[in-house]
Amino acid sequence: MPKQKILVIVGPTAVGKTDLSLGAARELSAEIISADSMQVYRGMDIGTAKPSPEERQEIPHHLLDVVDPDQNFNVADYVALAEEILADLEKRDVVPLLTGGTGLYINALIDGFLFPDPQPDLQLRARLEKGGREDPEGLFQKLEQVDPTSAKRIHPNDLRRIIRALEVYLRTGDPISVLQRKKAREERPYRPVYIGLNRNRSELYERINKRVDRMLEAGLVEEVQRLITTYPKQPTALQALGYKEIVRYLKGELDLLEAVEILKRDTRRYAKRQLSWFRSNKKIQWHNLSKTSPPELITHICRQWKATV
Repeated sequence: MPKQKILVIVGPTAVGKTDLSLGAARELSAEIISADSMQVYRGMDIGTAKPSPEERQEIPHHLLDVVDPDQNFNVADYVALAEEILADLEKRDVVPLLTGGTGLYINALIDGFLFPDPQPDLQLRARLEKGGREDPEGLFQKLEQVDPTSAKRIHPNDLRRIIRALEVYLRTGDPISVLQRKKAREERPYRPVYIGLNRNRSELYERINKRVDRMLEAGLVEEVQRLITTYPKQPTALQALGYKEIVRYLKGELDLLEAVEILKRDTRRYAKRQLSWFRSNKKIQWHNLSKTSPPELITHICRQWKATV
């Protein structure tokens, strides 16, 4: 049975994925599948730079507004939902256009779960490391509960491997031992056509800074305040980039200028990590939007898509 062809547009935050994807979707009559770990949350619109209601009305979008910010959602949930959507698009003979900046989600969907994961969740790891310092025995007991196979292989004093195994479980919903077995036998039914977007560093960083300014003008502080009021227990979703900085401002830990500067700095660092992740995928064909205009690139993408057997 032939594999399903998927157009995959990736790149760092603020590079211009949304506009390119919308343009390509218009030309190819495609539907867009988001690959963004934060855009799945309802009410988190400004800080995640979700497509506008008008854009979503023009081009069907999938995997936006899937769960509330206080609900658990991981890469295994994402893959299960995306597989259903791809099956439906194939049945309807619609071009699937997968786009976003969460490399873990894209890799898990297209290639199966890949471990070790080169882009760790640093906040989650920090929480686990703190737990390991305060209660190492309790941390190992947690691993025994969720992944007994790994717990049998890992010494109770080997905190680094205990934390790694728990991190994988908490990010994916599956024990690392299960994922490793899945990967060994898995043959994915997809044939991706990868397009990578980048810009000259100075231009990308300037776009990041301006986007943060636009988010503030659009009401980011008010959005975060609503989320804090609605979800007072501070769910994990509100620890996301673009939210945790404003939460600190609203708690009085930072003034607004400090919060904004930290947000811009951390977004630039995040873009750098995204590029490092995507560059490990040798199938991606890279295009520099500082040198190629969006209309030219859209034309090229559509030609490449149609020419790919």
